[in-house]
Amino acid sequence: MGNSTYALDQNRAPIHEALEQFRRIRVVPFDVPGHKRGRGNPELTAFLGHQCVGVDVNSMKPLDNLCHPVSVIREAEQLAADAFGAAQAFLMVGGTTSAVQSMVLTACKRGDEIILPRNVHRSVINALVLCGAVPVYINPEVDTRLGISLGMKREQVAKAIAEHPRAVAVLVNNPTYYGICSDLREIVRMVHAAGMLCLVDEAHGTHFYFGENFPVSAMAAGADMAAVSMHKSGGSLTQSSFLLTGPNVHAGYVRQIINLAQTTSGSYLLMSSLDISRRNLALRGRKVFEQVRLLAEYARSEINLIGGYDAFGQELVDGDAIYAFDPTKLSIHTRDIGLAGIEVYDILRDDYDIQIEFGDIGNILAYLSIGDRVQEVERLVSALAEIRRRFQRDPSGMLSQEYIDPEVVATPQEAFYAEKVSLPLRETEGRICSEFVMCYPPGIPILAPGEKITREILNYIEYAKAKGCSMTGPEDPNIEQLNVLQ
Repeated sequence: MGNSTYALDQNRAPIHEALEQFRRIRVVPFDVPGHKRGRGNPELTAFLGHQCVGVDVNSMKPLDNLCHPVSVIREAEQLAADAFGAAQAFLMVGGTTSAVQSMVLTACKRGDEIILPRNVHRSVINALVLCGAVPVYINPEVDTRLGISLGMKREQVAKAIAEHPRAVAVLVNNPTYYGICSDLREIVRMVHAAGMLCLVDEAHGTHFYFGENFPVSAMAAGADMAAVSMHKSGGSLTQSSFLLTGPNVHAGYVRQIINLAQTTSGSYLLMSSLDISRRNLALRGRKVFEQVRLLAEYARSEINLIGGYDAFGQELVDGDAIYAFDPTKLSIHTRDIGLAGIEVYDILRDDYDIQIEFGDIGNILAYLSIGDRVQEVERLVSALAEIRRRFQRDPSGMLSQEYIDPEVVATPQEAFYAEKVSLPLRETEGRICSEFVMCYPPGIPILAPGEKITREILNYIEYAKAKGCSMTGPEDPNIEQLNVLQ
């Protein structure tokens, strides 16, 4: 521990304080970055402001070092661990992607089995490409009316653990992009009873740590590691995140894993944003997230009065595959008005200047968080009412299924690095894919390396492309060719 006066006082923001002190003493910079507090790049300074570029600085003794923190960064991590109820917190400047990958790489090495739902973010499968671990997928149940994949059932997890007793870890989404949670406490109990680690992708669950009216957080449920997207609902700058660990994880080893890939030039803009945002949530998070919850409930009730839309929520909860629902998630089913979610997404942006988080083939997600106000929600509600009036059409013939069970033939690493050939999309049926295909956001692969390409999957890709989904992943930017195993 550095200066003990910082000890767990959530009013402090040690990185922010050190940067303010550094700004005051006006050190002459003969170090990087080369813009030298903005003087060397006046256009950048004009755009971002002196306040910002003046603290875009390099690691130095007074400011600590992200790779091996011993003072202000270490203190910021301890305050974050305290605020989130974790044994250890790590500041991540490579987004929640790097936090998720660090979890998987900590738990798994080449050949190890890891149990996970298939509707994971691509960062999880990317980690399997890097380390050579073997995925054991639990295919989530699907709500066929909404076309969305659900959580993991307790019996599915128990069955996977029984059938794969040598697996090293189980990974859980808490919540999914749509706000759906599995029975995390019971899953943690089963996983620990089997001697495995429980890893939690909590990219969309930062607020679970700050309020009584939310599903259980990973750390409160006793999970071993959790990746928390502070920049999503927590208010920090884009690309900043926390990796949380429980008491039975070796923090020194986790740090080594993080340092394999994370930059040695940690951004003080990102780190100070984590520090200040953690302080804000520790001091005011319960109050602000309760306001977000109430705003989302209001939005749901208003949207459901329009007719044709289904702003779904707590009524879905069944105590198993939908064990709990995140009440801040404003997910809206659009297919009953004859429009794909991505079509409503495009109309909202192009005609109404409203940018929502994403649209897929059946739903849209309006992301509500600490910066939203009731007047913006009312603008969204009135726009949706007008879209229904202007664009509603017969929904027959629309695709409904968001999630298609994959057939896994090879590990992600084997398939990604294998000899491959590029074929036109329709000629790939029956072949083994060697790359990713996904709509982004949410970044959940339709196809991942090592999976068999079926006609159903090809139909889905072509339908999503035609409706205007932003498709990413393949080498071919137009997604007319796919790489398959030779």
